[in-house]
Amino acid sequence: MRKIGAVITMAFLFGLLLASDALAQRGKMRWPGSGGWEMGGAYGRMYDPAKVETISGVVEKVEQFTGRRGMSPGIHIVLKTDQESIPVHLGPAWFIQRLDTKIEPGDKVEAKGSRITFSGKPAIVAAEIRKGDDVLVLRDANGVPAWGGWRRR
Repeated sequence: MRKIGAVITMAFLFGLLLASDALAQRGKMRWPGSGGWEMGGAYGRMYDPAKVETISGVVEKVEQFTGRRGMSPGIHIVLKTDQESIPVHLGPAWFIQRLDTKIEPGDKVEAKGSRITFSGKPAIVAAEIRKGDDVLVLRDANGVPAWGGWRRR
């Protein structure tokens, strides 16, 4: 009787493994708490490593925003450069609010990231923000978000 129960349990666990792998390959599974911020999601795919640029200026505003319908709130700054005022999307609020370095209005910063069109207007999806000697690394060179493995640490 125990062998039958063990076989059924193993078959069930194997079925769960196959199902979770299939869902992950379709992009249906998300990192815990990612709220739509994962690399494979529609918003994450907007980052284009071929369109990376570096801009600098003064932070006019720090605001919450929603990237796409159903996403958890994100944080962006509005950066006033010599040429423009442009939103710079940092990442999910739950991640940005836990960082040691805080970005505040009036701060002079340098932002490196991918220029996108968001809601019909130009924006930058940040990979790095430099404030004085501090550097916030938000994405790697390929655009993979730093918060991807954050909860697993």
